Amino acid sequence: MGCSKWRAAFNFGHLKVQSKLSVFLTMIILFVYLFYCLNGFCESSPRPVYDQRARRQDEHDPKDAPSFVREQLTDVADSTNNISIANNFGSKKFPQTIIIGVKKGGTRALLEFLRIHPDVRAVGSEPHFFDRFYDKGLDWYRNLMPRTLDGQITMEKTPSYFITKEAPRRVFAMSRHTKLIVVVRDPVTRAVSDYTQTVSKSPGLPSFRDLAFRNATTGLIDTAWSAVRIGIYAKHLENWLRYFPLSRFLFVSGERLVTDPAGEMGRVQDFLGLKRVVTDKHFYFNQTKGFPCLKKPEGSSRPRCLGKSKGRPHPHIPSDVLLRLRDFYRPFNLKFYQMTGQNFGWDDTA
Repeated sequence: MGCSKWRAAFNFGHLKVQSKLSVFLTMIILFVYLFYCLNGFCESSPRPVYDQRARRQDEHDPKDAPSFVREQLTDVADSTNNISIANNFGSKKFPQTIIIGVKKGGTRALLEFLRIHPDVRAVGSEPHFFDRFYDKGLDWYRNLMPRTLDGQITMEKTPSYFITKEAPRRVFAMSRHTKLIVVVRDPVTRAVSDYTQTVSKSPGLPSFRDLAFRNATTGLIDTAWSAVRIGIYAKHLENWLRYFPLSRFLFVSGERLVTDPAGEMGRVQDFLGLKRVVTDKHFYFNQTKGFPCLKKPEGSSRPRCLGKSKGRPHPHIPSDVLLRLRDFYRPFNLKFYQMTGQNFGWDDTA
């Protein structure tokens, strides 16, 4: 009888321990599940069909690409490009607007100015998805985006998209409604700025003259050099216009972004359908750097200027080199003015 009571007590105690252990393990599992949910890993949305089709599209001749994309990708992309990974802090969405160019044109300044606006959320670094990491897939790309609330715009900036042959087709495959911003600058000044940045990282680089000319005697320009090639804006724009109408583009003047930042920002906000929040009250001109900076935000001890890599003094370039380069760009500039309906005045520069 005593043994039976002892066994009953032991079994009851053992059950209590098992029960507590079960509750403890259940709490751990719930905690891990909630942790992953809060970090956006719970949802397992299927990989977009158009991602696979977009990859197959890369194997087609570019001349055939627009019809292939329009027929097979548009409907799928439009129906899925707003799929979001949601949680209580907003949703990760594909960018509705991309700053696609150009390098050394003022894209970083534009993005920093735009980020003042409460309805703009942007990726800080350049994703390079449509030129370098396209094979990682659209899910990977979307996961790079900041979380946004309803009414906010998701943006990213990668200036090399403008000169990448495959980029227009790939952006179109994501969404034909993407708004595209191109910051352009006098191509001669831009080329010098590009060279200045490169030579600061590689001091042993040949001179600007040696790189710019394929044949110094005849004055033949080397268009294979990226610093020169990027500035042939009309050629690159032609590639983009095969996929997107001109109405999807805004061309921002890099020069006016310096001399009249509030005016250019007004145009940008109008293009994005945003209230004009960023105005002249946000800027002051930094004489040392030679470009506008943002005034001190509330709660900050100092104003916000772009980093040391911006506003570097340019090396001396012989005037005959600059003149030859300006002559080279003139017909391309005129064609670009005609294509965009804007005269940027670069050929008025002496």
